[in-house]
Amino acid sequence: MNTAVDVILIGALATVWLAAGLLADGLPAAGTARLMRRRAGLLAVLAGAGAALFVAVPVVTALVPGASAAPAAALLPAVPALFVLTMGVRKLSWVRRGAGAFATAPLAPVPPALRAAAAHPLITAPLQVTGLAAIVALPLAAGLVQLPGSGVPATTGFAGIAGIGITVVAVAVVAIGIRAALRHGRLAPLVLAPLDRARERARAGVR
Repeated sequence: MNTAVDVILIGALATVWLAAGLLADGLPAAGTARLMRRRAGLLAVLAGAGAALFVAVPVVTALVPGASAAPAAALLPAVPALFVLTMGVRKLSWVRRGAGAFATAPLAPVPPALRAAAAHPLITAPLQVTGLAAIVALPLAAGLVQLPGSGVPATTGFAGIAGIGITVVAVAVVAIGIRAALRHGRLAPLVLAPLDRARERARAGVR
């Protein structure tokens, strides 16, 4: 069993996706539009690197002789990564294009609508959940937790450990989703505030 190779592969997967999750968390807080554009571009690169690592896992383990737990372990973060690659990257490209419109002015402040878009839950939450799932997959890759099958009974220590792990991950996923939704909810009213003030001025002018 190639435990060292498995740990290296899943460890690299966790590192890339955790870095992407941390960067996404700071994306709405970018001080200028140019900085937001750079961060959005780096996020796209990290997401591409993370996708490439998912492809590399079965390829590398197929070339190395012996049994490997990495492909099975990679399935756990692969689920939220699909949301990143199908929906998150598209929204991230919108943010990058929007920030690019202000990139010619180095000190241009970030418009409220762009800041709210950068805090969209479909950008931040899937990236952070993928990083978390990759960390949880490390014990599987290291062989510290045995999956049922291949001669391992389903009751041999797996049920208790897996049950606790799944519960912790589920709670963390819910917490990440709620935090992302609340953050986006705080920024979204700022988008409508200028419109509301303009309407009030228009009504006052009519009167």
